[in-house]
Amino acid sequence: MDDTHMQIGEVAARTELSLRTIRHYEETGLVIPSARSQGGFRLYTEHDVARLMVIRRMKPLGFTLDQMRDLLDVTDRLDHDDALDAGGRAELLERLRAYQQAADEQVEKLRIQLARAEDFAATLAARLEQQGPAGPGTG
Repeated sequence: MDDTHMQIGEVAARTELSLRTIRHYEETGLVIPSARSQGGFRLYTEHDVARLMVIRRMKPLGFTLDQMRDLLDVTDRLDHDDALDAGGRAELLERLRAYQQAADEQVEKLRIQLARAEDFAATLAARLEQQGPAGPGTG
């Protein structure tokens, strides 16, 4: 087997995605294994792993599978389409900027949620501290 190819188990370990999730992304066309072994096992390259990492990073920000697919298309075309004219490149860059803006907005929302969660946890900790180490009614 070529050293540049990895089986799905290694890809799952590297991306921290389950085998089931990787297969789901294959079924939806987000990531297609670059090759198959003689025994029919999926084989992935570093490029495939990079795509899975993009998907993994988009998921907690609430992007849909269609949005993930579109962003991957944008980045693939920017990276590999030598026939792009200036207008086509500008359009792709504008789509990429829109994804960046959406990601920034989602990150800010998550920061607010995290701050609220931390405040809540601190409130609970303070309440427990007020009750003493063994709680009320002891001693």
